[in-house]
Amino acid sequence: MIVRAEGASWFDASGRRYVDLGASHGVGNLGASAPDVVRAIQAQAGELLYLGSGYESPVRTEFLRKLLSLLPPSFGSVFLSNSGTEAVEAAIKIARSATRRPKIVAARRGFHGRTLGALSATWRRELREPFEPLVPEFAHVGFNEPEDLESEVDERTALLLIEPVQGEGGVHVASAEYLRAARTVTERVGALLGFDEVQTGIGRTGRLFAFQHAGVVPDLLTLAKSLAGGVPIGATVTTPEVESRFQGSHHSTFGGSPLACAAGIAALETVVRDRLAERAERLGQLALDRLRGIRSERIREVRGLGLLLGVELRERVAPILAALEERGFLAISAGSTVLRLIPPLVIPEEDWAAGLAAVEEAIVRG
Repeated sequence: MIVRAEGASWFDASGRRYVDLGASHGVGNLGASAPDVVRAIQAQAGELLYLGSGYESPVRTEFLRKLLSLLPPSFGSVFLSNSGTEAVEAAIKIARSATRRPKIVAARRGFHGRTLGALSATWRRELREPFEPLVPEFAHVGFNEPEDLESEVDERTALLLIEPVQGEGGVHVASAEYLRAARTVTERVGALLGFDEVQTGIGRTGRLFAFQHAGVVPDLLTLAKSLAGGVPIGATVTTPEVESRFQGSHHSTFGGSPLACAAGIAALETVVRDRLAERAERLGQLALDRLRGIRSERIREVRGLGLLLGVELRERVAPILAALEERGFLAISAGSTVLRLIPPLVIPEEDWAAGLAAVEEAIVRG
């Protein structure tokens, strides 16, 4: 029972403190109740709490301007919603409408959400089977296997959807070669390339957006989680050229609310001003070096990018998570055998060092 949080510290009903190593599921890039975000919410709530999307507002206009200013100039159109899965649903609809093609290709081990369209793009069988039949015309290819792209992405494909780093799927990092191959094959057959950066965006991987590591720019980009510092938001970003080919309609009652946009402005300003992407790169590399130095047969592999890290074990991860909680650290899994570490980008260095020491102790000593 968590009753209060501040930065990377969470407190239960008894007052015990826990350090967030991932329990915010990637929403907390700025930590809990970031001061600038709180002030922006308070000010906006007293001025304009809700406005339908048929009307313009200064706060929405400013949020869109600020978001697009951080992205490559090819982007220019944004659909705002309330979550990552909604952002993916919009991307699927935009791609099918703009290309007049039915097929969506995603990667094995990938996770894109739990609504029917996003779930159809998601790979994990245990998530899919209870709700089948899902949306037709979805196919899956090997992650980091460029040859699979050549055989599956064809003239019927509307969208190739990839996570630059698979979070839920085990923290697997896409190679630059794979992302370049994705760009090449989609351009050749006239399909759209989409990157799902719901978890990796807004500084998490050591860049503002993970695709910047490879220098491969997609046609569609999905964002959510930490985009508004803890307030629900989703964004589907595309090019004006793709938007011009979109037919039909898509809408969200609460998408792009003044409250979410005000929080989003504050969140983006904080990430840029405090150079949190650079901090994530530095702290992430320190963590990779330390975790890879742990001497234990229980570890199969350590991988990650920035402050999105995975420790794959040769056994189930649940006992490690329990041992960490006993020590005052909250982390999460990425599948049954992977410990996922996604702390706030503002985590104090002493807390991060203590968390890594706790991970080592939990693995080595149990």
